[in-house]
Amino acid sequence: MSNKIKPVDVGITSEERSAVITIGETEYRLILTTKATKEIAKRYGGLENLGEKLMKSENFEMALDEVIWLITLLANQSVMIHNLKNKDDKRELLTVEELELLTTPLDLAYYKNAIMASMMKGTQRHVESDEPKNAEVG
Repeated sequence: MSNKIKPVDVGITSEERSAVITIGETEYRLILTTKATKEIAKRYGGLENLGEKLMKSENFEMALDEVIWLITLLANQSVMIHNLKNKDDKRELLTVEELELLTTPLDLAYYKNAIMASMMKGTQRHVESDEPKNAEVG
């Protein structure tokens, strides 16, 4: 792996539904894709159980393991999207070991906010309402 790794570019639609973190010197977009949602469901039984699992982990090491797994999963979504769109410029997936070596527990605490932001953006629904006709403007 070279020291100068280009940021993963996954396009404007992914930007709208992601949060950016830096691991080592590389930027990753945390994206909640359908693929990631299926993996979370397998591990936790659904998105609704994720927060409870992270908060009720039996010990500190287990809580760290869960956060590390989740960051790796969400960060790798942007790498996989990049690889899908750029067959001649594939990037390596982030590994749990790389994440553990390139971060501190303080980083992981910061990343938790990015995890929540990416998950909220990934599940956000846009609701448009029509202005009622004949509405008075005051």
